[in-house]
Amino acid sequence: MGDWVIGALINLLGNIFINFGTNLLKLGHDERNKHFVLSNLGTNVRARMKPIIYFQAWRTGILFFATGNCLNFISFGYAAQSLLAALGSIQFISNIGFAYFILNKRVTIKLLLATAFVVVGNIFLVAFGNHQSPVYTAEQLGENYTNVIFLLYCLTLVLVVALHHSIYNRGEGKMLVPFSYAVVSGAIGSCSVLFAKSLSNMLRLSMSSSGGYSTLHTGFTYSMLLMFLSTGGFWMARLNEGLSRFDAILIVPMFQIAWTFFSICTGFVYFEEYKVFDALRTMMFILGMVSVFVGIYLLAPDDDVTSKGGEVLKDGSLVLSRTSNLSQDVERLFMPSDQNSQINDIEIIWTSYADENC
Repeated sequence: MGDWVIGALINLLGNIFINFGTNLLKLGHDERNKHFVLSNLGTNVRARMKPIIYFQAWRTGILFFATGNCLNFISFGYAAQSLLAALGSIQFISNIGFAYFILNKRVTIKLLLATAFVVVGNIFLVAFGNHQSPVYTAEQLGENYTNVIFLLYCLTLVLVVALHHSIYNRGEGKMLVPFSYAVVSGAIGSCSVLFAKSLSNMLRLSMSSSGGYSTLHTGFTYSMLLMFLSTGGFWMARLNEGLSRFDAILIVPMFQIAWTFFSICTGFVYFEEYKVFDALRTMMFILGMVSVFVGIYLLAPDDDVTSKGGEVLKDGSLVLSRTSNLSQDVERLFMPSDQNSQINDIEIIWTSYADENC
């Protein structure tokens, strides 16, 4: 069994853990928002929103998310970055099941078709990707960071982040806003993969060299660790905020697609993984990326749902994602016409008020 196969299996398990944790994080935010709304019913004083850490689902989600990332960190030392990034497609398979059973989402035919396009595209990326797993020295890794092509790529990333951040701030477009948010998050967050692979490579090198773990005590290793923690922390913070602002069944695939795309591009440029590509592999790789983008397009929510300002759960109830006035909307939705019965099929997820009271 080749090293890349071992890395791929570890990475697959890590991706499942990450997706499970992500859905639990979203469940924690939903419970927090519901608790906030119910706490303000029938009162004239608005209760403050409890910190998210008080909710068990969120704490469990953090544990699974961290464990999955640790497994992915280990896998980076055994396979090419572009290959492991493409294996994130397993999250789209598990995301449907987790969203259905954990978040009570209704899985539509359109969503299944979109997921199929994304998964097929990622299968092409894996099948025709780089299957090499070389071990680099600290000197080689350092030289790659100062390569002119890599520096130009970093400049391009800065321009992409600036453009999409401005688009997100304008807040125009029901799909463009979350997509721009995901692009900014993925462009910066994917850099953590590069730093994690550099660290994992150094760890693997120390285990195979005569110097042992003394090779880890270098300025290069500590600088990679600092950059990894910075970009990884940014990714985690943006993911947590994105889950509180957008629907998980929409934003999670967007996050993963952006992260996968930029991780593959970074691996191509930094480790020069494109050198193993011939004409056929290049064409199949591009075809895989096209299939992935088609899947993203199909992930757009239906107009009949978003026009109501919310989404429909699998039990048929309506979830409102935004509202303009807390007291008026609570009275309108929770006070029936006869003033006696209760409305049991409407749940309010108050994203805007959640952000204000974090």
